[in-house]
Amino acid sequence: MARILTTHPLHPRASAMLAGAGELVVASALDPATLTAEAKNADIVIVRAPLPPQLFEGAAKLRAAIRHGAGLDMIPMEAAFAAGVLVANVPAVNARSVAEHVMFAALALLRSFRIVDRDLRARGWLAGREHANSNSELAGKTIGIVGLGAVGQAVGHIAAHGFDLNVVATTRSMQPAPEKVGFLSIDALVEQSDIIVLCCPLTPETRGLINRERIARMKPNALLINVSRGPVVDDDALIEALQKRRIGGAALDVFSTQPLPPNHPYFSFDNVIITPHMAGITEESMMRMGVGAAGEALLVLANKLPVNLRNPDVVDHYRRRFSASV
Repeated sequence: MARILTTHPLHPRASAMLAGAGELVVASALDPATLTAEAKNADIVIVRAPLPPQLFEGAAKLRAAIRHGAGLDMIPMEAAFAAGVLVANVPAVNARSVAEHVMFAALALLRSFRIVDRDLRARGWLAGREHANSNSELAGKTIGIVGLGAVGQAVGHIAAHGFDLNVVATTRSMQPAPEKVGFLSIDALVEQSDIIVLCCPLTPETRGLINRERIARMKPNALLINVSRGPVVDDDALIEALQKRRIGGAALDVFSTQPLPPNHPYFSFDNVIITPHMAGITEESMMRMGVGAAGEALLVLANKLPVNLRNPDVVDHYRRRFSASV
C-alpha cells in the first residue's frame, strides 16, 4: 500500500479522495529530522512546510513532492532533481482568498481600524470615533500591483470593478494588460501609487525589491501590502520609514523569519497590520488546494505525470527509478 505523508492535515474532501489510494499520514512535527525520518518510506509528500534537502536523500520510494498551493520555495528543487523526484503544485486556486485579504487590509489601514478598535475598547466611544476624522476612502486612489500572476490579476479585478480604484501594475513579461490595468516600471509604480501590493514570487530579481531607495520614492501616505514573500521587502528600510512616518502604513502577511518573533519591531506600530501568513487560507481555498494536491497524488500513484509538473527535466530520471511501473 502506498504511503502519503502530508505536513499538515488536509481538507476532509481531499482526505476522502486519498482514502482508497494508500495510507495517509500527517507528520508528527515539522522539524527537519522528523520530516526526513517520516518521509523515509513515503511514496508522496504533500507540502505545506519547508522540506529539508536531506529528506530526498533517504526517501528511496518517494515519487513526488506536491505543493499544497502555488509557491515552490518550500521544496528544494535541486535536491528533488538529484533524487529523481517529481515536483508539482496547485496554482491559482487561492488567488481569490488572497485578493480579498488585500482589500480587507487596505480598508483596515485607511479606516485606522487597529487604533479605533483599541481606543474604543480602552477609552470609550468618543475616543474611538475621533480617529474617523482622518480616515480615507478607497475609491479614486491608485493601486499599484507588483506581479500580475493569478493573485495580481484577482487583486486588479476586484480593485477596478469593485472599488473604483485606478489600477497599475508591473510584471516581468509586460504581457497584454487586463482590462482597466495600465503597465508601469517598478520605479514609476512606487512613485505614483497610493497603495502598493506585492504579489510577485520570490526570485533572485525580486529579493530586496522594495529597498530603501524605492521606499524613498513612495508618496508620504502610501500603504505597502505584502502578500508575496517576506524577503521581497528590506525589513530594516521599511522599519526606518515607519519610525520616521515616511509612509502611511503597511499590512504584512509574510516575513523573512516565520514565525515572526513576538518582540519584532513591526508589532510596535499602530499603522501596521500583521497577519500570520494566512492571506490565502480560507475554508474555500483549503478545499481547492487540498483537492488539487490529492488529484495530483492520485495521478502519480496511477503511474501518470501530474498536470502541474514543475520540474519536467527530471522525468527521464524518474522513469528510470520506477521503470517497472511507469
